[in-house]
Amino acid sequence: MTQTTVITIANQKGGTGKTTTAYNLACALSYENRKVLLVDFDPQGNLSMCFGIENPDQLKFSMFNIMNALMSDEPLPAPEEYIHNHGNIDLIPSNIELSVAEINLRDEMGGEKTLTTLLESMKQRYDYIIIDTNPSLGLLTINALAASDSVLIPVNPQLWSATGLTQLLKIIIKVKKRINPRITIEGILMTMCDPRTNLYKETYKLVQDYYGEIIRIFTSQIPLSVKVGEANFYSQSLMTYLPKSKVTAAYQNLAKELMQHEYAQATNHS
Repeated sequence: MTQTTVITIANQKGGTGKTTTAYNLACALSYENRKVLLVDFDPQGNLSMCFGIENPDQLKFSMFNIMNALMSDEPLPAPEEYIHNHGNIDLIPSNIELSVAEINLRDEMGGEKTLTTLLESMKQRYDYIIIDTNPSLGLLTINALAASDSVLIPVNPQLWSATGLTQLLKIIIKVKKRINPRITIEGILMTMCDPRTNLYKETYKLVQDYYGEIIRIFTSQIPLSVKVGEANFYSQSLMTYLPKSKVTAAYQNLAKELMQHEYAQATNHS
């Protein structure tokens, strides 16, 4: 694959498994020999902690410093100052200071393109760039959407909200019209699924009825498992923490599904 694909993981509801999906999808893609950049674009810094950064708030350079430098036209720190890496995966970490950058973006002319500016210069080094967003539809999420080729939407049956997804889709359509015409919806990913429950069955049916004809719903579904929380706690991917688990297999299948879809699209366009 020659082209870099930039994917934002977004849902303004918390607790849908955005960070877990960002991290484990990146790991699954890296197992397929893809070079991945993870962008922690959430001031909570959970992705940075999953990656093994114990105190994101003590970082000398984080996403906040980079966004600030870009907004004030100052030179960026050297990439090795702010890019952390594990094997085939790099990470730009984040911490609570990023919420200050979000406030500063309001007064910035063309502020919604700040992240785009950063990622454009880095694309040649990666096959995939995956952006983890905060649970809101504010300026950080809009920045992420402006920089992305597609959006992956995790949906947790236990927190199902048709209205919530509708708001997110409206924002994506607005971004497509006004800022980033190339953005598409990668698909809806069902997370924390327990197929034995009525809640799951009803939610899945609702998602299919509401969105099945207009949005791809991934065949891969992420099972509900306490192991996910354990792996996150130990700052390990599911691939290293529990290589044989169902959850690990689900993320590996998701990575394959994603790559097949990209390949099919590339073939159609050529």
